Amino acid sequence: MKKGTAEQIAQKREEIVSACEKLYQTMSFREISIKEISSITSFSRPTIYNYFETKEEIFLALFKREYDRWNEDLDAILRGNEHLTKKELADRIATSLSGREQLLKLLSMNNYDMEANSRQELLSSFKQSYGGSMQRMCLLLKKFCPGMSAADVQDFIYTFYPFMFGIYPYTAVTEKQKAAMKEAGIPYVYQSVYELTYSCLVRLLGA
Repeated sequence: MKKGTAEQIAQKREEIVSACEKLYQTMSFREISIKEISSITSFSRPTIYNYFETKEEIFLALFKREYDRWNEDLDAILRGNEHLTKKELADRIATSLSGREQLLKLLSMNNYDMEANSRQELLSSFKQSYGGSMQRMCLLLKKFCPGMSAADVQDFIYTFYPFMFGIYPYTAVTEKQKAAMKEAGIPYVYQSVYELTYSCLVRLLGA
């Protein structure tokens, strides 16, 4: 049973999520267990289960935190600019995503497992942050691209957000993968998160 004030409980959850984040820098989703997470926190494995029922719930909380951080970046674009051309808007959004590699990694590699193995209330909380990014994106489009119709904005959202699933695999290619592509005769041209995202946005915005 969770003990302490709401603030104390939130702090303990954050410590667990931060430990998971640290491990995720050098380990894969499959390699990380609640036992591994407990080894770098002040909590035992049974104690962690008081706050999260599954490993996937911890990752989902990390995923939510990443969306919240991106939402702050999108808010900064919205508040910090009166006028942006379509290319300038593409630049600002691409720049915001280039600093969110962990968000893109979670999105492309572990999204299904996290959502399928988390309690409904945690999934709903995550969806609020995810949906918040879509709402902010719509506000950016309405402010800086006033010529876009409601249908245009919807088309943009339902093209760009699925596109985001593929950014990480195309920009975080390992040496092993490069060697395999070379052996298979597949030409590979490296593009950064910024370059790939900016190119997509320019086309979607008609810039």
